[in-house]
Amino acid sequence: MSLTAAASGFVVFLLSVSVVQGQNDYGVTYTSTQICAFKGSTVDINCTYRYPSRENDRDTTVDETLWFNKRSYNEPVNLRTESEYAGRVQYHCDKNDCTLRITDLRESDSAEYKFMFITNQPGGKFTGSPGVTLNVTDLQVKVIRSTNFWGSTWAELKCHSSCRFPDRSSYIWYKNGQKIETETSSSYSSYFYPPDSYSCAVKGHEDFVSLPVCVNDESCYKVIYTDRSICASRGSSVDISCSYSSYESITSSFWFSSDRRHQGQNPSQPEDLSKDSQYEGRVRVKTERRRSTLRISDLRESDSAQYHFTFRTENFVWRSSLPGTTLTVTDPNLEVLVIRPTVSQYYTWAELKCHSSCRLPVHPSFIWYKNGQKIQDETSSNYKYYFSRADSYSCALKGFEDHPAPSVCVHDESCYKVIYTDRSICAFRGSSVDISCSYSSDESITSSFWFSSDRRHQGQNPSQPEDLSKDSQYEGRVHVKTERGRSTLRISDLRESDSAQYHFTFITYNFEWNSSLPGTTLTVTDLQVKVIRSTVYRYYTRTELMCHSSCRFPDRSSYIWYKNGQKIETETSSSYSSNIYPPDSYSCAVKGHEDFVSLPVCVHGESCYKVIYTNRSICAFRGSSVDISCSYSSDESITSSFWFSSDRRHQGQNPSQPEDLSKDSQYEGRVHVKTERRRSTLRISDLRESDSAQYHFTFITYYFEWRSSLPGTTLTVTGTDEHKSLILVTTSPVL
Repeated sequence: MSLTAAASGFVVFLLSVSVVQGQNDYGVTYTSTQICAFKGSTVDINCTYRYPSRENDRDTTVDETLWFNKRSYNEPVNLRTESEYAGRVQYHCDKNDCTLRITDLRESDSAEYKFMFITNQPGGKFTGSPGVTLNVTDLQVKVIRSTNFWGSTWAELKCHSSCRFPDRSSYIWYKNGQKIETETSSSYSSYFYPPDSYSCAVKGHEDFVSLPVCVNDESCYKVIYTDRSICASRGSSVDISCSYSSYESITSSFWFSSDRRHQGQNPSQPEDLSKDSQYEGRVRVKTERRRSTLRISDLRESDSAQYHFTFRTENFVWRSSLPGTTLTVTDPNLEVLVIRPTVSQYYTWAELKCHSSCRLPVHPSFIWYKNGQKIQDETSSNYKYYFSRADSYSCALKGFEDHPAPSVCVHDESCYKVIYTDRSICAFRGSSVDISCSYSSDESITSSFWFSSDRRHQGQNPSQPEDLSKDSQYEGRVHVKTERGRSTLRISDLRESDSAQYHFTFITYNFEWNSSLPGTTLTVTDLQVKVIRSTVYRYYTRTELMCHSSCRFPDRSSYIWYKNGQKIETETSSSYSSNIYPPDSYSCAVKGHEDFVSLPVCVHGESCYKVIYTNRSICAFRGSSVDISCSYSSDESITSSFWFSSDRRHQGQNPSQPEDLSKDSQYEGRVHVKTERRRSTLRISDLRESDSAQYHFTFITYYFEWRSSLPGTTLTVTGTDEHKSLILVTTSPVL
């Protein structure tokens, strides 16, 4: 499970390292015993635990780990089952380290948190006590002293917290949501007027601002959001609320997203969401009695944004730079929790809970799986039963079956299960990809293999999967490594036809893993340069280009743009705007993946300068022959053209000057070039290992020479085998 924070905030560790001793070498060590954190932030509470490896003539295993801050009937209540922590708690346990993460902290979360682990030994429960005391605080603006004058008040304000901040901390003050540039102290003295509100923050933690306060009375200008952040599942509905006040009568108000601006308007002008076509039919606003609620239904991932409320009077507009409410829309992030298990020799009585770290739709329906197969009659979030030690269980939200919880063993870790490392992978055409999973079995495994649910062996039962290593489509491109409960499928020289869902299966004497749960979905893509908009003038076109892919790249990816094969040094964005002339071609790449450049495109027509290679890479056997081909075009008549190797330069010439291979003594009598109808093919015969190199095509006109820095075709010559065909291969990092 990822422990990427939904929010981060100032965290003060007041006391460090407490070792809790127990009998027979059982114990828990907390990294800190007192923590202070901002309301709305995220906190990690860490511990390590230990236990004897063997006791009572059997090996010790840990059956359950949990965090709690209260007991019911003298039994600890697992935090992940408490409604007030729903969607805000994550556990991450690796070997003997365990971390409790609580997001969107509330003042009610202030408590003592303890860690418990339960082993298979008699009386094998152990709790780290005392635990970790968490104090959740908020900044507050306090009026220290004030003197009233006619129409104003002289006062001293203090930015206060129950936590002690580091000495010399710098502060930020806000008036009506706008930063006061000159103030950096924890106190602020001035003349204050009735309409104005004030708030403060610690520098570096501007996302955690104090609530705005009115110095004179409660009718100043201010907006207070109910939630700093909300996580909700795709397809569900969410309410985003605030309270507000104004010194004058309000003439209009609306909600907007700081990430969306109305096309054609001033970019600093927010747009009413109820008039935004992206939200059409999905937004409803209820505003009354100084409270406003924005409801967004049928949530989409594109709705993830920060939302703000604004209002207008005859003399004032609330234009705050303070944070609003951040909404994150995601697929259901589910896990199966094992609650109150009672273990016997052959089975375990337990209650399983399908838990989400995000808010789910109202009245959700669930699907339960046993060993990857659907349990027909179960639709509740809870499932109670007698569970066999061999079986694993998973759950999914109905309508989101592609996002199930990882399978869990109720009894121990040796049940039948397969867990894929990635739900989806995107990779470039021509590259290599690793698709991995971990697995376990209650019995010895007799055989295992990978297969694609989109391909079945011809002539067999259509429900019978075929081992990919025996599939002719993947011949010479598949390698499988399976050991110690982990298997990795490597597919090289990826083709778009490889886009599919891949699964791992295993067979024992009494069982076959025949799961209906999703595997890993692979998408093989190429970059494309797309023309977004253009305005044609007499001699050039003003154009915006976009480096497009069917895959989503990481945020803040850096791009490289090429004009006629030469790098444009200053461009790093996914879009590129410029005056573009008819002869020029453009291509793009993602930084770090320069070997996988988009095909060059002509913005005006098909007669610009460009070269497109048929293959990115070729592997051939020593002594055989190979054809390396390309297509090309030019805006002018070509006077000469030839093939060259970037790894070979003519002795005595300018090292930047490529040499025609047909004139290179190394290739004498072994090279033949055929060039016609905008296509050229280089044939090299009697291949030698020294021919392994990258090959390029170039052409010259009266006014232009194609001098591209883009990759050509890489040839690898390997040992002789007269009975095998050529194999195309390339390796590259996965996106």
